[in-house]
Order: sequence, then structure tokens, then C-alpha cells
Amino acid sequence: MTKYILAIDQGTTSSRAIVFGGDRTIAGVGQKEFAQIFPQDGWVEHDPEEIWDSVVWSIKTALKQAGIGAGDVAAIGITNQRETTLIWDRATGKAIHNAIVWQDRRTAAYCAKLKKAGHEKTVTKKTGLLLDPYFSGTKVKWLLDNVKGARKQAEKGELAFGTVDAFLIWRLTGGKVHATDATNAGRTLLFDIGRNQWDKGLLELFDVPAALLPEVKDCADDFGVTDEKLFGAAIPILGVAGDQHAATIGQACFQPGMLKSTYGTGCFALLNTGTDMVRSKNRLLTTIAYRLDGETSYALEGSIFIAGAAVQWIRDGLKLVKQASETGPLARTADPSQNVYMVPAFVGLGAPWWDAEARGAIYGLTRNSGPAEIAKAALEAVCYQTRDLLEAMRKDWKGGGDTVLRVDGGMVASDWTMQFLADVLDAPVDRPVILETTALGAAWLAGSKAGVWPGMKEFAASWARDKRFEPEMDAAERRRKVKGWDAAVRRTLSV
Repeated sequence: MTKYILAIDQGTTSSRAIVFGGDRTIAGVGQKEFAQIFPQDGWVEHDPEEIWDSVVWSIKTALKQAGIGAGDVAAIGITNQRETTLIWDRATGKAIHNAIVWQDRRTAAYCAKLKKAGHEKTVTKKTGLLLDPYFSGTKVKWLLDNVKGARKQAEKGELAFGTVDAFLIWRLTGGKVHATDATNAGRTLLFDIGRNQWDKGLLELFDVPAALLPEVKDCADDFGVTDEKLFGAAIPILGVAGDQHAATIGQACFQPGMLKSTYGTGCFALLNTGTDMVRSKNRLLTTIAYRLDGETSYALEGSIFIAGAAVQWIRDGLKLVKQASETGPLARTADPSQNVYMVPAFVGLGAPWWDAEARGAIYGLTRNSGPAEIAKAALEAVCYQTRDLLEAMRKDWKGGGDTVLRVDGGMVASDWTMQFLADVLDAPVDRPVILETTALGAAWLAGSKAGVWPGMKEFAASWARDKRFEPEMDAAERRRKVKGWDAAVRRTLSV
């Protein structure tokens, strides 16, 4: 029996497919970037067909690189950018509009209206989330209200809604399966995470017809099989989780109190709270960490909208570097006497501020400031924001003392950035041997369900550390730097 597992990691800026061998080493990779569409200030979209084409291309490339065929793959695991919203025609499989990306802020005024009407308390109690444009519910309403004929079609049951995972499952299975998992459902503002079901009251509040909704399954479950015409053989889809939940699994953060932070387009820190659904008093989110065999584990989450995207802006917008990897070495050359702060609120600020109207700013520039100082400020901003999240988590979580932060994502390859992170956190930071923890988590869900990968305990025992970064910064210097960051954020907030 084959032990190859295929992980589809559909992200915000690219799609990636990774073939893992039975020993969990990487046998083949395919990755393709796709366009970011900005129709207006604060609006962000993706072309659904470009997403689909990039996924298919990546899968075929990964299989070819691994030297295997689809028949050699035991199962597929899918992980995806969360909250990004699609609605498609059930008859044709074609989306009725571009995907509205999680970063999109077009429904900010509507969210403010609902808050003013006093709905946020009820929404948060049921979903663990806040009334913010970040989540899917208000995006669904916008599509139904702004695409001609969409609401009537939806009410007739002719349309289907889904986050990217559900759209891919629909396409991969040739329209036979309309399903999502509990972690993605829990990010829509439409799902009661305590009762683990779509909520009638929330559907009425956001004016979303129930006929649009996918079936909600466990993270390791039967999501159908791929159409054999796509890759030459039918492959079972046995694992699905939103990217941050998959990274939590890939980092083996299975015990309450374990903490991970992923640095991709944005930055997302999750603290496992086990079966305890902790209600944050510090503007963090309560979310489903994962649901396995019908049992739900919860987490506290802090969401930073812009992390690696700030580095992309330096590369593509300012053109200060040709490769994102150049920012770390460039930051090392910055003048240490300059106190430049970047608050990357390009699409508003996430936790713990939740200010949809804030916009990015750079403070402390002098005539001597140049590319090195700006690069340094961008990387430091990610670390300062992480500190803000962890400070909020420490206030909310009473289940244990300080914990080591496990990190993953593209930015953690920079030793300079990880050392600064440990310094401002005043806590150890562990970087794993396998940085592709999001894909690894999706692969484990599928592989364990297929019976070809080990169970939770053995998988957790196999987690390996590449390097630990210990704090080295003087306490007075840390306080000075953090004080400057706090002042920069205060100046950036819209209210």
C-alpha cells in the first residue's frame, strides 16, 4: 500500500502542492503565484479560475517532481487561506464574482452599523469572532446584494457558498461534494462553534440563505474522491483545515498551553486551550483549533493582517530589493541609532486593535534613513505585533505559565528576524526542522485518516527543532523600543 500523501496548500499569494513520502520527507513540490486584484482602496480580490489553475498546475508539477502518478497517492489533505469567500453556480461550477479575500475591507461600514445596533455581543458569544470585514459572513451578503440576480438564485438553491477549501473540493470531485471542515466553517460568522452547527439566527442577521451552505465535517474525514480525469486516477480527499489550524497541527501543538505563530502574508498566533472555550477579554478571537473524531479542541487566536505582505510591498511596491530573502541581510546594515517604526496597516489593523479604517504609516524618518532602515522597520513590525498578541494571550489564558513559541512560515528562515522576535518577547522562540508545517498538518490529517501515517502521539513525538532563539536584548533597551512601537500604533489608529 502506498504511503505518499499529497498536501494542497492554497495560500493568499500562491498555491502550492507538496508530496510527502511515508517517512514524512518532501518528495516533490509545485508552486505557482497568482495575481492580487485591488479594485478600490481596501478591496482585495482573486480570480477563482486563476486559483483553480494554479492548484492543478502545482499538483501535476509536484507529482512529476516526485516521480509518481496519482495512483501512488493514498490521500489528499487540503489547507487554505481562510475567510476568503466564493459563491458559484451549482450547475456550471463557475463563480459569480471574483473571490473576496480575507484582507478585504469593503464591508467595514456594514460591520460598524451592526455594532452600533448592538449585535456584536451575540455574534461573539456564538462564533468567538468580532464583527469585522475580515470574516466571511458580510462578504457573502455583499455578493448576494451586488451581483445581479444572485440573491434570487441563492434562495432557489442554484448557488453554493464556500471558503477556498469548499470551492476546491467541489472542483476536484467534479461537483459531487459540497463540504467544508469545522475550522473553516468557524471563521464565517455563520457557525456556532459551541454547538458545532450553522446558526439560524446568524443566517438571518447576515441575510444568508441556508441553501448556500456546505456540509461541515471533521478535519480528518471523507471529503470524496477526485475526478480521475484530472490526474489520471481518483484520489481520496481525507483531510481539510484552514491554514492556521493546519499549522497548529503541523507544529504538534496538541496540548493545552502550546503556542504557535505562522508568518506568511499575515501573522497568526494560536494558543491551544483544549476543550475549554476561553472567552477573550482582550480582543482576541476564540476559534476551533481542530475537530477530530467529533471532539472539538479550541484556541485563542491573534490575527495580524500584514506580515510577509509588508516585505512583498518593499520588494514589489518600493522595489528596494529583488528577492524577499534580501530584507534580512539588508536590515542588518541599518543604522542602529535610528528609531524608525513601520505600522503596516495597509488593510487596517487586526488583533488586538481591530481598526478597519487605520492605514499604514512610517515614523521616525530622517535624511539619513534609507532602504536598510525601512526594511528593518518592516521586519521589526511583525515582531512587535506578535508581542502585542502574546501579551493579550497571557492576560486571557490562566491554564499555565509562559510557553515557548513555535514558529513557521516563510519569514522564519531569517535568523535576524527570529532573534529580534525572541528579544522583544523576552521568551524563547523555536524554529522547526520542517518549515512547511501548514502543508504538513494537512498531510497528517489525510495520512492518519488513510491509516498510512502515525496517530497523534507518535506524530507529536516526531516534531524536531532546528534552532532555538534565546532573548539577548537588555531589558531597558526592550522597554525603550516597545514604548516607541506603542506610540507609533497610537498615532496610526483611526479613532
